[in-house]
Amino acid sequence: MKEYEFVRVELSAFNKKPKEDYQQIIHDYAQKGWRFVQIFAPGISGYGTAAYFDLIFERDA
Repeated sequence: MKEYEFVRVELSAFNKKPKEDYQQIIHDYAQKGWRFVQIFAPGISGYGTAAYFDLIFERDA
């Protein structure tokens, strides 16, 4: 069985850059035994752009 963790990273409304260092988040989770699975960015903001993205991690439960 697997367990999953979802980490939301907000994007700046002005320039759409991440407000957090997503690469560091991935490294931190990897050190804790999590495997990075996917990044998901729904188009929900103006002009179909994302306002955030979710980092998805998994590990054995």
